[in-house]
Amino acid sequence: MTESAHDRYLAQRHFGSLDGLRCLSILPVIWHHATPRPLPGIWGKGPAGVDLFFCISGFLITTLLLREKARTGKVLLGAFYIRRALRILPLYYAVLLSYLLFALSLPAALPQRAHFLRTLPLYASFTANWFADFGVPHPILFSFAWSLCVEEQFYAFWPWLVRWFSPRSALLVMCALIAVDWYAERNAAGSYAGRIITSFAAPIGFGALLALALSERSGFEALFRVLGKAWSAPLALAAVFALLLWPVAPLLVFQAALAMLVCTCVIVERHGLSWLLRARAVSYVGAVSYGLYLLNSTALGIVRRVFPEHASAAGFVFFASLPLALLLAALSHRYFEAPFLRLRDRARLPGT
Repeated sequence: MTESAHDRYLAQRHFGSLDGLRCLSILPVIWHHATPRPLPGIWGKGPAGVDLFFCISGFLITTLLLREKARTGKVLLGAFYIRRALRILPLYYAVLLSYLLFALSLPAALPQRAHFLRTLPLYASFTANWFADFGVPHPILFSFAWSLCVEEQFYAFWPWLVRWFSPRSALLVMCALIAVDWYAERNAAGSYAGRIITSFAAPIGFGALLALALSERSGFEALFRVLGKAWSAPLALAAVFALLLWPVAPLLVFQAALAMLVCTCVIVERHGLSWLLRARAVSYVGAVSYGLYLLNSTALGIVRRVFPEHASAAGFVFFASLPLALLLAALSHRYFEAPFLRLRDRARLPGT
């Protein structure tokens, strides 16, 4: 490793492989939504895609905050929240409104309708993962919003900590948050306080830890020696799959492995998975993955209604709905999200 490797990393404004990783994240999630019931083994591990999303988000948000602070000496929280709002809220509330209209069209006696209307204020305020009752026997409309709640709650406190603390102090704080979450998962389940504490997603924390480590030259050099090789990314991906196949793999170990995978894909731009993650089709799916996440359930519902005889066939539903979900996400990205994204870009500081 040359001394300039860290400088090149700090100067990198766009991590070309992250969209590819988002593609690897969203496809398992859509598969999970297509399955009519939990499946055994690797086929039931679709939710792991959300963990990878969280890890990417924690890394990217923390990296942007750290670079702004290093360049200007401060974090402009108002501009940060404006950028996040313009990226997340327009499509989120548009889809939430469409679900409201759909729920109102359902028979009044259906429990799905009553549950959604009762939970609507929690979805609107990003607190459903704290207070909503998800332990019901019927399907839940808009249940996927729990992960957006986790993201928004992370945004609510983490930029303030990055603003107040040095990178090394913030690293210690994040380690403490992950430890508290790990302890609470085992000892505080069931209560509202426990739900709030355990709503913190450790993969977001591991992504933030990665960003903090890479921002310091000593941390970068230590990680580069192991994870900056051409073979590092394929090996990290293989380790992630091996942990998915291991029935009793410790969850924190798996989540840390996701952070290592992200590290191998950002610590250098050219790595052993560049050919896959930077492929045009893969990158595009990742670029519209937010729309895919919010709209894939709509596509799945349409397929199940059009082909009721195949509604329980996960493979058919997945492959039939994926093109429709991509179409909806592409139209959303181009014609609905694009104006807000242009406004977001105007709120960026030069060099971010």
